[in-house]
Amino acid sequence: MSIDSITRTLRETVRNKIDLSGAHSDESFTRLIEETVLAYSGERYLSARDRLSVVKTIFNSFRGLDVLQPLIDSGDITEIMINAHDEIFIERNGRIERHTAQFESAEKLEDVIQTIVAKVNRVVNESSPIVDARLADGSRVNVVLPPIALKGPAMTIRKFPASPLLMGDLIARGAIDGPAADFLATLVRAKYNLFIGGGTGSGKTTFLNALCAFVQPDERIITIEDSAELQIQGVPNWVRLETRNANTEGKGAITIRELIRSSLRMRPNRIIVGEVRGAECFDMLQAMNTGHDGSLSTGHANSVADMLSRLETMVLSGGGALPVEVVRKQIDSALDVMIHLTRFRDRSRKVTEITELAGFENGEYRLNPLYTFVETGEDEAGNVIGGLVPTGNRLQNVQKLKLSGIES
Repeated sequence: MSIDSITRTLRETVRNKIDLSGAHSDESFTRLIEETVLAYSGERYLSARDRLSVVKTIFNSFRGLDVLQPLIDSGDITEIMINAHDEIFIERNGRIERHTAQFESAEKLEDVIQTIVAKVNRVVNESSPIVDARLADGSRVNVVLPPIALKGPAMTIRKFPASPLLMGDLIARGAIDGPAADFLATLVRAKYNLFIGGGTGSGKTTFLNALCAFVQPDERIITIEDSAELQIQGVPNWVRLETRNANTEGKGAITIRELIRSSLRMRPNRIIVGEVRGAECFDMLQAMNTGHDGSLSTGHANSVADMLSRLETMVLSGGGALPVEVVRKQIDSALDVMIHLTRFRDRSRKVTEITELAGFENGEYRLNPLYTFVETGEDEAGNVIGGLVPTGNRLQNVQKLKLSGIES
């Protein structure tokens, strides 16, 4: 008899023993499971390790996230992809592999999903089948239910480290070098408006979090996110805002646009928008253009030039029928420096562009590349060799450095 079969049998025994009229603490519930497992006298001998595994599995199936709990607790797993109740993939150390565990049914998976979204006051059901949520540790969760998901409930979990990576950690991992990191730290302290672009999984949120560590502790910052992920340290005067989905009646939704507008009345020194995807870009740029220097945000794009094009599209979707030239002037006036991150074929994440928006000329942005990534080859293990190289161009807009008392 397999361990899985024994676990299922003992789980049913525990379920029959539970007093549904009373509440069990985690400790008393664990004792009940342990007593049940110790009393097992089937055909297969259970070692101490087997018993411990069975106890944990049964506990997680009732109180935790079932088969997901060990994956959530594992420090080397960065992504959990559930395509159906019996089809789970994980990303471990940058490589995607199929996981052997599976939920006992689609209904059990949906129960776990409802547990997750309920804890962050979100709703997901057949009439509203898509939702973004988060776990207690800040991990990002996306859920899609039938009839949209054809194979059954689907869930993707992007895990984040228990303690946020600082710039020193990113330097050690080769994501950026020391001089470029020092340069960006100076820009943050001098309250330049920075925008981070990159593809999916390129490390934008991680890098944004690392940059926020250079915000002065006496400042007041407002963070605005779809699902709260930022883990800013060293800034006590910090207000976290999170969007809210509509209720079952289609009412009560709070969007990023509304949160940005509200944040302007909260006396912020800086406004940090976790990610702009649509019409809220217009409001973010308006905030940057009305005295909220030092603001930061991120967005999806393939390059700095592509990010600027996407920002134009997003502004037009939220700002009405504005001439393109007016939109470009607004973007150029609001943003000071663009940073781009790339995920390479060896699964490493690196900063590949740091570019200043140096003005507006003949209807086009005047870009001033400051650092570009130069690849020099691969090592024997297939790891990309290269790094950020200064272009030789100097930062042209040094006014904020002077106002901050920093020598350019």
